[in-house]
Amino acid sequence: MNYNLLKIQSPAFESAEAQKGPYKLEFHGLKHLHKVYWNLPNTALYEEAVFRGEGIISNDGALVAATGKNTHQAVNDRCIVKTPANQEKIWWGEHNRPFGEKSFELIYNRVKAYLQGRDVFVQDCYSSTDPEHRLPVRVITETAWHSLFARNMFFRAENIPEFIPEFTIIHVPHFFGVPEVDSTRSDTFILINFDQKVCLIGGTGYGGDIKKAVFTVMNYLLSYKNVLTMHCSANSGSNGDTALFFGFSGTGKTALAVDPTRSLIGDDVLGWGDDGIFNLEGGCYARAIALTDESEPQILAATKRFGAILENVVCDPITRRPDFSDTSITNNARAAYPLQYIDNAVADGRGGHPRNIIMLTCDASGVLPPLARLTHEQAMYYFISGYTSKVAAGDTGKGPEPEVMFSACCGAPFMVHHPYKYAEMLHDKIARYDARCWLINTGWIGGPYGTGKRMSIPNARKLLYAALDGSLDKVEYYTDPVFGLEIPKAVPGLPENFMQPEKSWPDSQAFYRRRDKLALLFNENFEKFKSGTPAKIVNAGPKRP
Repeated sequence: MNYNLLKIQSPAFESAEAQKGPYKLEFHGLKHLHKVYWNLPNTALYEEAVFRGEGIISNDGALVAATGKNTHQAVNDRCIVKTPANQEKIWWGEHNRPFGEKSFELIYNRVKAYLQGRDVFVQDCYSSTDPEHRLPVRVITETAWHSLFARNMFFRAENIPEFIPEFTIIHVPHFFGVPEVDSTRSDTFILINFDQKVCLIGGTGYGGDIKKAVFTVMNYLLSYKNVLTMHCSANSGSNGDTALFFGFSGTGKTALAVDPTRSLIGDDVLGWGDDGIFNLEGGCYARAIALTDESEPQILAATKRFGAILENVVCDPITRRPDFSDTSITNNARAAYPLQYIDNAVADGRGGHPRNIIMLTCDASGVLPPLARLTHEQAMYYFISGYTSKVAAGDTGKGPEPEVMFSACCGAPFMVHHPYKYAEMLHDKIARYDARCWLINTGWIGGPYGTGKRMSIPNARKLLYAALDGSLDKVEYYTDPVFGLEIPKAVPGLPENFMQPEKSWPDSQAFYRRRDKLALLFNENFEKFKSGTPAKIVNAGPKRP
């Protein structure tokens, strides 16, 4: 079969012309391109991805693609172009690295030259389900499967003839930067220019860098409209009660929000405005390692639908059957699919003001309690700290102990302002709408990693349900003397001593040593936030051992 002939006769290019808006690519400085595929639907993008050798189709109908050498977010290669307009507005430092205007122009011109004579795919879409806070985004990429990724993760523009992008992502995964020429940290780069309203992504095929670039932009823009942008998931109960789940990757943020008894509002990034919360994305980007029908049935079902993308998931070369237990490519394999692939997803992606705020952490030291009730000041402290452990999905606790990680606001690489700015907005909204705050540890109990056991999803759900339905209002609490946390002495349906970590450890003295060590790490990490953070928030942390 002559596949080249099929491509020549394919109507994808001709039909794409009808989906072209008035804002041409020449306005972005892109000229002398070969073919431009405008707003292709899923079927055409599947065909193009397979024709171009970008991926294969699984036995269940998902598109399976690989990202190349980068299988995680390139947070160390992310920079913001520093200009007179933003130099006083951004919290420059480890995660917001400044990039020169002249250097940006140089690499931008090299990208434009690189794309001459090449095919590109364009998706015109939006971020945000709230029309008042919607951002028109154009995603231009040299690969078909990344165009499908953008189509899954954002909201498709309905009125193409009137679409004008207010921010543009130019994604060139096969173009590699030259640090000596481009002033990049490596051959991978993510460069956000707020003045020119464009982001350049090169040298990486990891889809998450596209979605997080848009989230970074929304973090910057919406903060000036008194809208809190959050790295969290959210769901709602049958009576309309909304819950937020803050947590970095691996804490259970998606697994706990995708709940058969509650409706999913969003699984990763949301906004909180005067009318309630709203999803910033139209899709889910879930970890796909160790997926089973028992643990996460809805997510697994979503991976078996046409239109879903399996990123870095190993498939049998003959049967095309995915193996979600195989980590030979990466322990960070992902599934990207539209939100409506979850059966009980909220259609409009919006919810009321949250009644419960859940701070999730995966504590591999086994010190933090399974659940604690937080004061508003403690909630701010843990929000700014963003403590967790770097644990791979499906980790059985047999390898080296995971690395301790603090990520401010549970998403430090994407927050452009000082963490207290976001914490202050969160505190104001919690106080105004009288939300209750909780800490849930989805990490280890009965001992540290390698000795104790990791919290199971069913047990985590028992804790969550008890917090959400008011059961914990009726139980007795005790206070941890170092962390100052209010901890229920018992939770219905869970074993005796489950809620008291020191009693579940075989060696209580070992527990106290690990507790003091963790408290010291919290205090050391918070030193960098003391300037600009009120004393009442600083003092809500653990006492110095």
